[in-house]
Amino acid sequence: MSSPRSNKPKVVNGPGGYILQDVPHLIDYLPDLPTYPNPLQDNPAYSVVKQYFVDADDSVPEKIVVHKDGPRGIHFRRAGPRQKVYFESDEVHACIVTCGGLCPGLNTVIREIVSSLSYMYGVKRILGIDGGYRGFYAKNTIPLNSKVVNDIHKRGGTILGTSRGGHDTTKIVDSIQDRGINQVYIIGGDGTQRGASVLFEEIRRRGLKVAVVGIPKTIDNDIPVIDKSFGFDTAVEEAQRAINAAHVESESNENGIGFVKLMGRYSGFIAMYATLASRDVDCCLIPESPFYLEGEGGLFEFIEKRLKEHGHMVIVLAEGAGQDLMSKSMESTTLKDASGNKLLKDVGLWLSQSIKDHFNKIKMVMNLKYIDPTYMIRAVPSNASDNVYCTLLAQSAVHGAMAGYTGYTSGLVNGRQTYIPYYRITEKQNNVVITDRMWARLLSSTNQPSFLGPKDIAEEKKEMPETPLLDGDGAADIPPVTKEITK
Repeated sequence: MSSPRSNKPKVVNGPGGYILQDVPHLIDYLPDLPTYPNPLQDNPAYSVVKQYFVDADDSVPEKIVVHKDGPRGIHFRRAGPRQKVYFESDEVHACIVTCGGLCPGLNTVIREIVSSLSYMYGVKRILGIDGGYRGFYAKNTIPLNSKVVNDIHKRGGTILGTSRGGHDTTKIVDSIQDRGINQVYIIGGDGTQRGASVLFEEIRRRGLKVAVVGIPKTIDNDIPVIDKSFGFDTAVEEAQRAINAAHVESESNENGIGFVKLMGRYSGFIAMYATLASRDVDCCLIPESPFYLEGEGGLFEFIEKRLKEHGHMVIVLAEGAGQDLMSKSMESTTLKDASGNKLLKDVGLWLSQSIKDHFNKIKMVMNLKYIDPTYMIRAVPSNASDNVYCTLLAQSAVHGAMAGYTGYTSGLVNGRQTYIPYYRITEKQNNVVITDRMWARLLSSTNQPSFLGPKDIAEEKKEMPETPLLDGDGAADIPPVTKEITK
């Protein structure tokens, strides 16, 4: 059974302000587990690798921009194969589940988990859980092998099916225990990873030898700590098609406006990067940057000005932007989906109609074409860049599970694959910082106003941490298990 402090974060403190936010390990609560030589040392694919295994003390810094006299800051355990493993190949019974909305790259991650387990570690028993979390107790499983997954990366969606909600901790862990599963790979967003953390705690409470591994998935790129989420590059690339179409439409009509709504419930990363990549966008609206419609400096005034100057314009809107403006003129809703996300009204339709009404009111000719490519973008296969990234995430997840690590998410931090504890992934959402250089680059590219007054900018800066190196200690509310290391 687990020790009294086993549910506390593992933190290692070292010289020079070094902090390692470590991930749990099976031996934390099963101290007598045997180890085995890693079969990779006999794998022909690894025979050319100069150093097979990651050093036990390797770690990756969360912040790479430091001050010469500042502390070394927070680090995460580096991902990769270890010299000793805690599972024999014949002993492993793995399962994979996909949860939440669709995202480019899901099938690639599934394929690479199966391939890594099969080709690297000789695992024969791998199951796919059908239809998200509820598939553990309400649906049949899907046997997976290299032949089944061979071509799935060429397809969008997920061959396992997905759903929101359905998380019943007791039923899911009972199913894992009854089926003899000992490695669980969970692909999903922050809500899914929060559910994975609860499963891990229950598995640890029962003292089961089961590794629980998360692979972060969010097309909005709103998961913190990691450099980006898989599928994001594909989404930005695919959004270009809609923006290009909007640009053609706007140029072909008198005072034409091409209006594109993209994903971005709480974070405007897709809209921001698609705008920067396109160079045809005149105005980008995201949830993090408030704007107003009427009066001096408002959106309507800017649209009028741009149409008079150029005769056409393109507007890109993230789905979560302007929700406050819409709720003032329409009945607001507090309904949520099965994942706990607030159900948003279609701000794109509302804002495009508001623009039309304004131009009718001032009797100015205007032709607006509204494009919503949301579900087309979510459903495409991942591009080359995301396929490579999915491979790295999946292989790193498998290496970690075989090495006995559990209760973690596999993620890219500063270009290096790492193992990140669940509490860091679920503590907050990743948002565009509108006082950051990247947003300034966008404003200089579109030449749009910020729609912010001096008071708004001052408040934004006040909310930012003074020393970025020191932020991110999200476990402050839970006393950590700490130990000192000395040189």
